[in-house]
Amino acid sequence: MKILMVSWEYPPVVVGGLGRHVHHLAVELAAAGHEVVVLARRPTGTDPSTHPTHSFIEDGVLVVAVAEDPPAFDFGEDMLAWTLAMGHAMVRAGIGLRTPGIGEGWIPDVVHAHDWLVAHPAIALAEFYDVPLVSTIHATEAGRHSGWVAGRVNKQVHSVEWWLANESDALITCSSSMQDEVERLYGAERTPITVIRNGIDVGAWTYRPRPPRTGPPRLLYVGRLEYEKGVQDAIAALPRIRRAHPGTTLTVAGIGTQFEWLRERARVHRVARAVSFAGQLDHTGLLGWLHGADAIVLPSRYEPFGIVALEAAAAGTPLVTSTAGGLGEAVIDGVTGASFEPADVDGLVEAVVATLDDPEAAQQRALAARERLTADFAWDVVAAETAQVYSSAKRRVRNPLGRPVIAERPLPERDPNNPV
Repeated sequence: MKILMVSWEYPPVVVGGLGRHVHHLAVELAAAGHEVVVLARRPTGTDPSTHPTHSFIEDGVLVVAVAEDPPAFDFGEDMLAWTLAMGHAMVRAGIGLRTPGIGEGWIPDVVHAHDWLVAHPAIALAEFYDVPLVSTIHATEAGRHSGWVAGRVNKQVHSVEWWLANESDALITCSSSMQDEVERLYGAERTPITVIRNGIDVGAWTYRPRPPRTGPPRLLYVGRLEYEKGVQDAIAALPRIRRAHPGTTLTVAGIGTQFEWLRERARVHRVARAVSFAGQLDHTGLLGWLHGADAIVLPSRYEPFGIVALEAAAAGTPLVTSTAGGLGEAVIDGVTGASFEPADVDGLVEAVVATLDDPEAAQQRALAARERLTADFAWDVVAAETAQVYSSAKRRVRNPLGRPVIAERPLPERDPNNPV
């Protein structure tokens, strides 16, 4: 099968878990004998006038990386304009693919879009080639904002997500909770949705059992520094954790828009010296932190899947996670980790303290988590299930779509005895 993937992240451009997901999926599909072309972007700031497209073959995958066009937009300030500029460049590169290693006139059998940022080029290319469009919805704008979209940009992003979902011939989500979310938000009843979990390359995450603790416990968070990731809840829980286990520290690895606010939360809770921010780590650095931590704490308030939980389990790090979204499906409380309800700081404290109180039991849960990975989250399984979606997808007759329903912030209920 000839597969054209469209993604705004692909190595060496990796912003979060999406880039790693697309990379592993593409490589595994190529290893299974499919012809895979990934249409991605070059690093920000690349001059399109001199090097508009860079093509290379790596791990059996042909990567066609385009420069943003034009390069004057800033993602943080002009996100929609930046996204459209990237999409324009992708459309031009994707029409009549003629690049080294692919031959003249290569035509895909399916187009696979990854998230809303590539909706415009993916929809255009599927229409141009008249082939099915499969889209993986990795997250939603409403989900990232507690169930509603209030701002102008939020509404625009939600509208593009709705458009992509309803223009697709098949949809993939990484968890059952995400499937429910997509059905509820986009009303995509006509589009079949398949749940395919994210995968993990176990061999890349060396397992190491925890050595006996010789000093204060070390907790680790890995992920984006955004409100929905719940890092503020881990910081709020730390004073009580330290009363049970004096000297406990929390290392926060990642970058994001809430960095300064989280530093302030550490000061407010009087644990500024116990919380350190490590920034974005490369693979070797992250593996070192995972091997050194007594537990990884993932307190997400919203989480479509939670790939970091798989990576930590593969490395042998005991898991303490919320039950948000995919985390609640991937981590079994008391079997492969310790869990608590999203935003429940008391539950977070209890789960962490229990993990630190009994390191041997925590290590047994970590081992069980790693063993589960080899069966349920292997990339060859993920690739085979994805290829089956490709094979069954049929291009539908397009009907007028109308307009999306915008999930507004709910108004507080009025007190009839106090109409003010």
